[in-house]
Amino acid sequence: MDILSNLALGFSIALTPWTLMLAIIGCFIGTIVGALPGLGPSNGVALLIPITFSMGLDATAALVLLTSVYYGAMYGGRISSILLNIPGDEPAMMTTLDGYPMAKQGRAGDALVISGVASFVGALFATIMLALVAPILARVAYLFGPAEYFALYLLAFSTLGGIASKNQAKAALASAIGLGIAMIGIDNNNVTRFTGGNLHLNDGIDFLVAIVGLFAVSEVFVFIESHGRGSALGVKLDKVTVPWREIWSTRWTMLRSSILGFIAGVLPGAGASLGSFLTYMMEKSIGGSKAGFGTGVAKGVAAPEAGNNAAAGGALVPMLTLGVPGSGTTAVLLAVLMTLNITPGPTLFANRPEVVWGLIASLLIANFVLLFMNVPLVKIFVKVLTVPPALLLPGVMMVSFVGIYSLTGSYYDMLLMIAFGVMGWIFRKLDIPTVPIILGILLGNAMENSLRQAMTLSAGDASFLFSSGISIGLWVAAVTGFVAPLFLRRIIKKPTLPEMEVPDHAKPID
Repeated sequence: MDILSNLALGFSIALTPWTLMLAIIGCFIGTIVGALPGLGPSNGVALLIPITFSMGLDATAALVLLTSVYYGAMYGGRISSILLNIPGDEPAMMTTLDGYPMAKQGRAGDALVISGVASFVGALFATIMLALVAPILARVAYLFGPAEYFALYLLAFSTLGGIASKNQAKAALASAIGLGIAMIGIDNNNVTRFTGGNLHLNDGIDFLVAIVGLFAVSEVFVFIESHGRGSALGVKLDKVTVPWREIWSTRWTMLRSSILGFIAGVLPGAGASLGSFLTYMMEKSIGGSKAGFGTGVAKGVAAPEAGNNAAAGGALVPMLTLGVPGSGTTAVLLAVLMTLNITPGPTLFANRPEVVWGLIASLLIANFVLLFMNVPLVKIFVKVLTVPPALLLPGVMMVSFVGIYSLTGSYYDMLLMIAFGVMGWIFRKLDIPTVPIILGILLGNAMENSLRQAMTLSAGDASFLFSSGISIGLWVAAVTGFVAPLFLRRIIKKPTLPEMEVPDHAKPID
């Protein structure tokens, strides 16, 4: 009954004209962002943060808008995967294995519709589970003290680096850089650290400046370096119909993939990429060699799309209940909440129920909006792939600069944003992940405070960090999450993607 009353509260907020409009706008923008190759949900959400604050949105409205962009981008990522054989983002990579072969067979419309329905099933399942699981996990979080939270933060760094990166050493380096940046400024004891005498750094580095720089601005540099001019549209999309028989034949695939994807999303650091990979491999194992995976089968499209969208919703669970992001995009959302003086964690459900349940209700509505947008209106979003980067890039830069300046009013922050953009571009060329840097900036101070509190309570006894079953379990999970991928990558190898056929005008400039 509590859930029903809470959902009633949420729908009373979500169904207001203003909130409903924000959800629809977010879904539309998110689908466009997802359809553009390489952008992905993290960049889309980061790009809209300055606009959100410039509009003066409250916590509920801002979170509804940005999470709708998040969900929309997860839907939209499949469009370029199917039509171009170029994943819109990493979670959509597995969709290329069967989506593009279907498009080459003249069934691009069928592939887009099946993937849209699968995305709806996965995201809807995850949102319902978010409403059921999050309150339970929030009550468990009341058992956490400073030692447990320190171990939890360590787990977030370990798993986000260990699973999301190909190189644990580079992930650890990125985390250390993020923690180092978080230490800049005046600490809780009024001690100035690492400012170099620059008064602009006394308040530390605004993580929104770092986020927009590392994600949005660096993406501009990557586009300039790797993309030519003109349209990138590869496979022609003719008539779009609903393949009811194939959708019905994939119903159990969608359900299994939604369950596994949600579980992968709840694990801190796993995210949608792991969800899409695990679900595709699961269905391929169930179907066997006779199923024809990789040749253009409906289940090969439905499984990863249901899995990555379910994982995207699952990643919201640890962010809302524990204050620990489950993916790179939820790390960006966590930064927004912290900027709005909203502290994610167990107290959020008790102190600000309108934020949590307004968000959940809005996501339920957004899923149906996205289903409508991504099935009957899919041909409109396909047109996005014809937008030349020469028009897109100046718009991204303009939004970044105007948004950050309107948010902070400081020219120095704009220079920092450019510096972070250059850093992000260089790190991406060196294959150093940027998400652990953001995580370090976001959680560094909280992790330091937890360690300081633990040492104060124990009079400096380091064994206090291992004094409870919860903390020991988190330490074991942290070590396992960081070390396990070293061995798992030798056992489990991702399928090789088929040769990408990119039009000449879309190939990189030498």
